[in-house]
Amino acid sequence: MKISEKIANYKAQGKTFYSFEFFPPKTDFGMDNLYSRIDRMASLQPAYIDITWGAGGSTSNKTLEMCKTIQKYFGLEVMMHLTCTNMQVSSIKKVLIEAEKNDLSNILALRGDPPTGQDNFVPAEGGFKHATELLRHVRDNFEFCLAAACYPEGHVESSDLITDMNYVKMKVENGADFLVTQLFYDNQDFFRLMERAETLGIDVPIIAGILPILNTNQIRRFTSLCGSKIPDELDIQLERYVDDDDAVRELGIEYATRQVQELWDQGIAGVHFYVLNRNYSVSKILDNLKLPGHIKIP
Repeated sequence: MKISEKIANYKAQGKTFYSFEFFPPKTDFGMDNLYSRIDRMASLQPAYIDITWGAGGSTSNKTLEMCKTIQKYFGLEVMMHLTCTNMQVSSIKKVLIEAEKNDLSNILALRGDPPTGQDNFVPAEGGFKHATELLRHVRDNFEFCLAAACYPEGHVESSDLITDMNYVKMKVENGADFLVTQLFYDNQDFFRLMERAETLGIDVPIIAGILPILNTNQIRRFTSLCGSKIPDELDIQLERYVDDDDAVRELGIEYATRQVQELWDQGIAGVHFYVLNRNYSVSKILDNLKLPGHIKIP
């Protein structure tokens, strides 16, 4: 089923929903562990899950195989990331044909990070420069549901927020059925993103990306790379527990619970959890939110 159709159904019923993002492990042992975790997390009934393409396309083969396996054996709707990094158009076409053959219906189309060892994005020879080109190629040649990224605080390469939002509008005009945001820790940044989208006439669903904090140094590194900020009050608390990962994880659960509750209270139906291949935090968050029929998992 196309995720855009599921989102429309949730909206028609006035229901909230959430999804999970995973990345392909490097080892077979790690893959087996992740499949076991995904099996347990299926009881949380996410609207869908997605699988990343990997930095510089480094896990592209695993991404496609994971998506095929999960959809076939776990009964979950799957969205496959696809990036332009190190990918010629012919390679992209092969991936999409294989996905189509295996009844994968959903693609998150991204430009991707610069190739390993490069500071700036350089397209592969015969490849795409921007996510808009990838979106248009898929829309013109296939029947996938398409998602694209947007950035509450602006993409790190954008000169200003209005320019950034115009690029997002181009993604929608070139085929994106819905948008998923980069992680953020100040909900006001998300609400301002929604205002900019409305001003520019962007009317596709926008799903809020939430990353439950696990480790102080890790989240500072993540936010510095993607251009997101950590609010001062939260940063003070993170510094207080800089050497206590368990305390930081509990802080992350509490903070993300409040974030999601406020988003839902303000009518934002969809939340996308960047789970970093873990299940404890997101399970506790959903338990805190006291969702009807929510099932605890070990």
